[in-house]
Amino acid sequence: MTYSDASILDSIKKKLGLDAGYTEFDVDIITHINSVFATLQQLAVGPTNGFSIEDKEAKWSDYLPVANPQLNMVRSYMYLKVRLLFDPPTTSFAIESFQNQVKEYEWRLNVTADTLLYPEPTEDEEEGE
Repeated sequence: MTYSDASILDSIKKKLGLDAGYTEFDVDIITHINSVFATLQQLAVGPTNGFSIEDKEAKWSDYLPVANPQLNMVRSYMYLKVRLLFDPPTTSFAIESFQNQVKEYEWRLNVTADTLLYPEPTEDEEEGE
């Protein structure tokens, strides 16, 4: 199985320190994952009409069907946001560190999405004007 074929739910659970077979918190984690997908859609990342999961069957390749190294940070962003919602760190400086990283990822994802949606014109395109 490739990294892109990994289950979104299972990969986030792994980063949270939960075994894929432990399903007690799946509803909570799925709720938070879908909230993060809504935020990503507002940042212009992913499908224009949004994306959500219902179970462990949804894969990362379903969300971003074309592998784009510029968007690799989506998975780290997803983990940090879900971690802050589901199981926040116990110290204020750790929470602040997570929040600062989230803000940086949001800025970078927004800039990347903007660049992908509205690329700079090439010299040939500029000459054709």
